[in-house]
Amino acid sequence: MTVKVVVDSTSDIPAQLAKEWDITVVPAYVVFGGKSYRDRLDISEDEVYARLDHDSVFPTTSVPSPQDFADVYNKLADETDEIISIHLTSRESGVYNSALLGKELVNKKCHIEVIDSQSVAMSYGILAIAAAKEAKTGASLEKVAEMVRQSIPRMHLLLVLDTLKYVVRGGRVGKGYGLLGSVLRVKPFLTIRDGKLMLAGVARTRAKAINRLYDFVEGFPRVSEIAVSYTTTGEEAEALAGRIKSVFHDVPLYLTRVGPVLGTHAGPGAMGVAVREAGNK
Repeated sequence: MTVKVVVDSTSDIPAQLAKEWDITVVPAYVVFGGKSYRDRLDISEDEVYARLDHDSVFPTTSVPSPQDFADVYNKLADETDEIISIHLTSRESGVYNSALLGKELVNKKCHIEVIDSQSVAMSYGILAIAAAKEAKTGASLEKVAEMVRQSIPRMHLLLVLDTLKYVVRGGRVGKGYGLLGSVLRVKPFLTIRDGKLMLAGVARTRAKAINRLYDFVEGFPRVSEIAVSYTTTGEEAEALAGRIKSVFHDVPLYLTRVGPVLGTHAGPGAMGVAVREAGNK
């Protein structure tokens, strides 16, 4: 039986790609004023970004429960006896641990491999798509999981935020950085190192920030897959994707929108690029 692939919704895999590659997405939650909404199911990207701009109540986020994961695993166990479940870095979220607990609640016979991607958004969405492609070839769970683990160090991510306000309010970086960004009116960059979000410099203008995203991708000589993600600036993201595609003609490139959960922390105007660097083979 074919290995089934599970992710949580912070992977930001577009719905059509998840359907195409038979990837099951477990929604995380956005919480406004005590009311929980399932990511992309009960609340849309547009609604979240509008509320971030205008609502006096700042939202919080929460992870899928262990039972949420167990329900998905039990359902998939009717179709397969091997599942790989790939999730948001455990250094920034409890999703991975919740998936591990969910695995323990499964009451059907099934081998489940839960993997900490050590990354966020489409940086690990790319890993999940690669896993699904490998599974379609008939590869075993052991082989699919090994491919994912070997790919994790080759995943690279660079994000630019329009402001640090939202990521500071969400507790992902210190308040001092947020004050600095506000005073200097710069565009801050974030990256992932050892599973942890870290500041990676600033740009003085948005145009320079977008150029740096392009330069980041263009600097890799050998690339397997690329993703361009955005929260609210779709036209800018499409233009950036077009520039990148003109250099990497034959490389799969995914244009994705950051969903409500991660968008709560990134805020309007955020953009990012993720690269899966090609191996030595």
